[in-house]
Amino acid sequence: MSHADDHDSSRRDFLFYATGGAGAVATGAAVWPLVNQMNPSADVLALASIRVDVSLVDPGTQITVLFQGQPVFIRQRTEDEIALAREQDADIDSFPDPLARNANLPDDTPALDENRVLQPPEGSAAPVGAWLIQSGVCTHLGCVPVGEGAGDFSGWFCPCHGSHYDASGRIRRGPAPENLPIPAARFIDETTIELG
Repeated sequence: MSHADDHDSSRRDFLFYATGGAGAVATGAAVWPLVNQMNPSADVLALASIRVDVSLVDPGTQITVLFQGQPVFIRQRTEDEIALAREQDADIDSFPDPLARNANLPDDTPALDENRVLQPPEGSAAPVGAWLIQSGVCTHLGCVPVGEGAGDFSGWFCPCHGSHYDASGRIRRGPAPENLPIPAARFIDETTIELG
């Protein structure tokens, strides 16, 4: 074997490894945007949790906030609304969806009114069961229910396809398959709720 053959062999090896390395870098550069686009966007990360001032939400009124791109109803119910929701608990065996759908509780929690409300902080003037925080999106096809006493069960009514929700946001009649979901929520202080 001559010195020239040895030199050609090392040059060939170098070109082989250089080409392979360049190909790996080019493949990585092409694949990275596809992988990176699966990460949550900055606006989604920014809304992973929000704080809502509820000091101006009087009994019998509701506000709607935008959380993670969807409306969330925050309602302070009156004593009569709480009593109505508790009376409606008696029909729980006939509910289309028997589960609370509350992100703050285990998945198999029954849909009793007490399992769908956010308990007020200690020292709050609001009675137990006053705060109902739920998704403002119908579980049928994503319309926004109208409410605050609407529909056949004095709760919310979806005008798109006729789903009726009761005073606790539980589906009672119509095509919606599930109760209005309860997002993860907690009181930070007497007047501030954190969603997420």
